[in-house]
Amino acid sequence: MDRSDLEEILDLTDTFAEIGRRPIPKVPALRGRTVATVFFEGSTRTRMSFEAAARRLSADTVAFNAGTSSLSKGESIRDTVEVVASYGADLLVVRHSMAGTAHRVAGWTDLSVVNAGDGCHEHPTQALLDCYTLRERRGSLDGMRIAIVGDIRHSRVARSNVLAFTAMGAEVVLVAPATLLPPAIGGWPVTIAHELDPILADLDAVYLLRIQSERITEGLIPSLREYALDFCLTPARLARMRADALVLHPGPTNRGVEISAEAAADGRSVILDQVVNGVSVRMAVLFLLLGSGRQLGAVDAGGSVEGDR
Repeated sequence: MDRSDLEEILDLTDTFAEIGRRPIPKVPALRGRTVATVFFEGSTRTRMSFEAAARRLSADTVAFNAGTSSLSKGESIRDTVEVVASYGADLLVVRHSMAGTAHRVAGWTDLSVVNAGDGCHEHPTQALLDCYTLRERRGSLDGMRIAIVGDIRHSRVARSNVLAFTAMGAEVVLVAPATLLPPAIGGWPVTIAHELDPILADLDAVYLLRIQSERITEGLIPSLREYALDFCLTPARLARMRADALVLHPGPTNRGVEISAEAAADGRSVILDQVVNGVSVRMAVLFLLLGSGRQLGAVDAGGSVEGDR
């Protein structure tokens, strides 16, 4: 997506964010539609966010759970998708540990497909909600200097955020030990730093990525303690950041590894804002894909939609 596409979604998100602040945060925008969450990989936050978004739009939801499905009996991904679609779904929200799965699913069905994360490849709606959170606080991403810190190599969030942040006019610095950077990093529109401390005072935002213990057994970092010494956002590091700098994390956090409890609770932290904004952003995405024939501005102050009158 280019900047105009991103801004269309972010502008529409403003409408749904306002709905989320109402005493009853629900509108009949997608009444009669069905959204299926098809998660072949474990998730709590993203699944709940999409399902909350669908319900706030009055859509029905169908949930697929890989742990209790026929996949364990040898059913293929394609067969599973076709079965879920046969339940009357209008849109599939797909997450899988293999890169490119959502794209493959889109080729098997005429339904709309939303990528909720595919392996180490992409996580588009996370990038959208992060852009929205930054824009909400700063007005624009133009000229912002944002550091993404941590396991860039295995992070679908980092890949999507680099594309979205730079498209919106920000400068991105990737901060990580060399072992946690992708091999083909040379083609990315970013600068690279292997130390966090020297750049902290120049940042408008720091985006911390979760570190998994598997990286130790893979030999990519010596230990979580060693990683934290160099890259954890501690109170001391937080004190060196600008007063208006922002702290983000996609969750779940490892307290004391990538972020301290003090940093997570600091007034500059927008981690809970990200969670709230995720529902609004996903409402916008679902409405754009399923609300055909309905005016984008039709959700009025009374909570109705012109197409439903």
